[in-house]
Amino acid sequence: MKIYHFGAEDAPVLLLLPGTCCHWKSNFGAVIPLLADSFRVLCVSYNGFDETEQTEFPTMLEETEKIEAYLKTHCGGHIRAAYGCSLGGSFVGLLAARQNIHMDYGILGSSDLDQASPLTASLQTDFLLPLIYPVVRDGKIKAKFLQKRLDKCAKESGDYVKAFLKMFGDARPYVTMQSCKNQFYSDLITPLPDKIHVPGTEIHIFYALKMGAKYRARYQQHFAHPVLHEQNLQHEELLACHPEQWAHLVKSIAL
Repeated sequence: MKIYHFGAEDAPVLLLLPGTCCHWKSNFGAVIPLLADSFRVLCVSYNGFDETEQTEFPTMLEETEKIEAYLKTHCGGHIRAAYGCSLGGSFVGLLAARQNIHMDYGILGSSDLDQASPLTASLQTDFLLPLIYPVVRDGKIKAKFLQKRLDKCAKESGDYVKAFLKMFGDARPYVTMQSCKNQFYSDLITPLPDKIHVPGTEIHIFYALKMGAKYRARYQQHFAHPVLHEQNLQHEELLACHPEQWAHLVKSIAL
């Protein structure tokens, strides 16, 4: 795992956590310059997904422990805020629930927070991995039916599908299928407690309404007092398509 840092050393710390199988720069490259004037930005590059290392992603809990260890060593165990893109929101929830470090604000970016039994998670992983991994490895979709479906969605959604795929990153042959499998599977089976409440920590969620009404109940299930920022958008559309608005909202919360 690598942590890339930007901005002044004495500025409030903002931790950025990428989404499923994503490259840190593809997720956050457009917004880091918009944040580094106000924060000391720390961007996580997960094990198995950084081109400078020969590693594999272990499990959500093991990666969480590594993040906690880094923050204890380099930030005294206290940061101003953490933003989790999609899967990164699971890390934000785990960091809050475990209370091994303290963050003043935890922000989830329209995360789905899906959880499943080991059997169901294994079946889902085995089904989706052959579709997802070629996109990660080669930077393009190999399944014709999936490409046709995305082409149809692109016509209906404008720039969103193109921007969302760009967030995955270009071809990354150094990422192994096992890393993708471990990340996807362990996210599904790693439980997030209900009604998480940590004194001194506010949980904010960028609630993309087009994902569906069930997510409101899910956010309220896992967090005792979440602040929902409702947006008539799709999953991570604010970050992918409107980086300036995204950065403004993050600053309005954490500054």
